Amino acid sequence: MPTEQPSPSGGPPAGWEETRTLEALRHLVLAGGRVNHVVARRAGMSLTELATLEHLTREQIGPAEVARRLEVSTAAATGIVDRLVSHGHVERQPHPDDRRRTQLVLTESGRREVIGQLLPMFVALDRLDREFSEAEKDVVERYLRAATAAFEQVSGPPVTG
Repeated sequence: MPTEQPSPSGGPPAGWEETRTLEALRHLVLAGGRVNHVVARRAGMSLTELATLEHLTREQIGPAEVARRLEVSTAAATGIVDRLVSHGHVERQPHPDDRRRTQLVLTESGRREVIGQLLPMFVALDRLDREFSEAEKDVVERYLRAATAAFEQVSGPPVTG
């Protein structure tokens, strides 16, 4: 079992070795990191604009919440929202419970932009998922959740509602 102390050269801890699963995870992380860059470039938007659309696919939030989740200033969030509105991907609407607030609504154009770019990946992942038994899925899920927790030791948990 590896120690927790880095090697004198600043590399991995003494005794650490990259196993097949760690190598596969590293490749997955690298590929996943490229996805947002490629999708944003193809869609003609910034990574922050794409991240905002991804948040809006899950729930309606306001510009202040965009700022919080993206960890940007409210002025920067306003610019992001303005660009998405100008592209027709997002609409500003009065909040149903508090007319002083604004909520952002993903338009059909915005939904098509996100889903359309990612659909081939979703289909392939669904096909892969169906190949595993429930017991195998339990093991994969346990590994992925623990790997996520390891990542969050460096990055912190995601900023969500």
